Amino acid sequence: MKLTYYLIIIITVLNSCSRNSKEITETETHQKELYFPEINSVYWESTTTSILNWNTNNLIPLLDFLEEKNTKSFMILHKGKIVLEEYMNDHSNTKSWYWGSAGKTLTTAVTGIAQDEGLIHIEQKVSNYLGTGWTSATTAQENLITCKHLLSMNSGLDDRLGDGVSPDNLQYLTDAGSRWAYHNVYVKLQDVIASASNQEWSKYFNTKLRDKIGMTGQWTNLGDLSVYWSNTRSMARFGLLIAAQGKWGDTQIIPQDFLSEATNTSQNINKAYGYMWWLNGKDSYHLPASQIEFNGTLIPNAPDDMYAALGKNDQKIYIVPSKDLVIIRMGEAADEDNFALSNFDNDLWAKINALID
Repeated sequence: MKLTYYLIIIITVLNSCSRNSKEITETETHQKELYFPEINSVYWESTTTSILNWNTNNLIPLLDFLEEKNTKSFMILHKGKIVLEEYMNDHSNTKSWYWGSAGKTLTTAVTGIAQDEGLIHIEQKVSNYLGTGWTSATTAQENLITCKHLLSMNSGLDDRLGDGVSPDNLQYLTDAGSRWAYHNVYVKLQDVIASASNQEWSKYFNTKLRDKIGMTGQWTNLGDLSVYWSNTRSMARFGLLIAAQGKWGDTQIIPQDFLSEATNTSQNINKAYGYMWWLNGKDSYHLPASQIEFNGTLIPNAPDDMYAALGKNDQKIYIVPSKDLVIIRMGEAADEDNFALSNFDNDLWAKINALID
């Protein structure tokens, strides 16, 4: 009996090792298949819809739809190569546009980098880095708020008091972790990183992320908030970095395990939200400025494994691992002004599916 027991243990361990080895090999193979443009070069390798056997007849309807919906730029990458790069409505490849809340994911990425360097830990309370009094809550209430709560949008602070993040605008509503609410308080993570690294947020960001993957662009202060502006290819470079699980070529820039956390459900209230990444394929979701739980998936027409950075007035980074796609959209609001998600997402994915399926 003991011999049988030990044999079962050995076989289980060997199977586990074999499975883990297979997963590592598949990841490495995928990495080798990805194309990364040179950091200091304008050249970016491309492919075509015909080579990919996409439904080329549906390309013009997609582009017409995008132009009608106030789009300024649109890109599709497949395994890192450019399939489509289109500019319209008085925009060009040299012009910058704002990321809106899609840029929240830049803060997420740099938070992962700062944690990997030992400067911060997301499970630590924000007051450890900023001191007490960064909100209007009592010290006991404030000390409940960790950096992870800022990443997950469940700080418990009142989201109904406007966009400011001064202490007067950051008032206690409920204990951290008990309520999900889309809130600009996330920007305090930039202050956390600036304090921990003893340098300006933008300098740390540029050194640790932007310059390492050949992005351009800059942060522009709008009141208490910093909004990122760049050209479309810079947004595409960031999307490619995330799709590559934080690697650029052979260099791991964002820790892979942190990105895995960031692109999975981060709390038990809004299943469709990670660390400032929106997640498709969940059975329910919440939206900004609402406490209603909606049943169903976030964007029904999009693949279930798609996750996205969504910004004000339809700034988009869609990442689809199962199809090796990174998709970028910049522009004015397609229809009405919105914080992140809109009907445009689902309508756009109907057009994309008609092209790629």
